[in-house]
Amino acid sequence: MDTNDNPEAPQDIQVQIPPEVQRGTYANQLVVAHSPEEFILDFIFVTPPAGVVNSRVVISPAHAKRMIAALQENIIRYEATFGEIKVNPLSAVPETKIKTH
Repeated sequence: MDTNDNPEAPQDIQVQIPPEVQRGTYANQLVVAHSPEEFILDFIFVTPPAGVVNSRVVISPAHAKRMIAALQENIIRYEATFGEIKVNPLSAVPETKIKTH
C-alpha cells in the first residue's frame, strides 16, 4: 500500500533551524508556570546576583507530558552509557526567589 493512500501514515516534516538558534543557549535555572491551557517554561541563566531569561517556551499540557516522557527516556539512556546523574537534594540548594520585570 502506498503511504500516500493512508492518512494515518507518518509524514516527514522538514524542520529548519535558523542560524541564531543553531548554537543553542545555556540555562542553569528553570521556572515553570501553568494555566488550564498551557505550560510556560522560562529558561534562565543565573549569574548572581542577577539572571536573564534566555528563552520562554509555551506548550500545551499534552505536549508537556510527552516532553517529560522523552526526557525520562533519554535520561535512562544517558545513565546507561555514562553512569548515574548525581542530583543534590533540594534541601541542600538555597531557596531562590526569582523576580521578573
